Amino acid sequence: MAIYVARARVLFKDRVWCHMMADSLDELHHFAQLMKIDARLFHRTASYPHYDITMEMRERVIACGAVDADRRTIILCGKKLKQQLKQSM
Repeated sequence: MAIYVARARVLFKDRVWCHMMADSLDELHHFAQLMKIDARLFHRTASYPHYDITMEMRERVIACGAVDADRRTIILCGKKLKQQLKQSM
């Protein structure tokens, strides 16, 4: 199991953001709690479930074991998370 952070960057409200995902929703939420990432940054209804994190947060989560992930990895992971979310409903 792993936590992944996207390389893609999005400028929003004068900050640069990216997505954080994991192999499972439980793992994603657990890691976010450990990193003290606000639960409001979780996007359940996006194309793929993910947390939005700033570049500062990205550096911190990578230092704590998250993996810098390419687009292909992020998409595959996102599909898995979306399926898990559907099954939990």
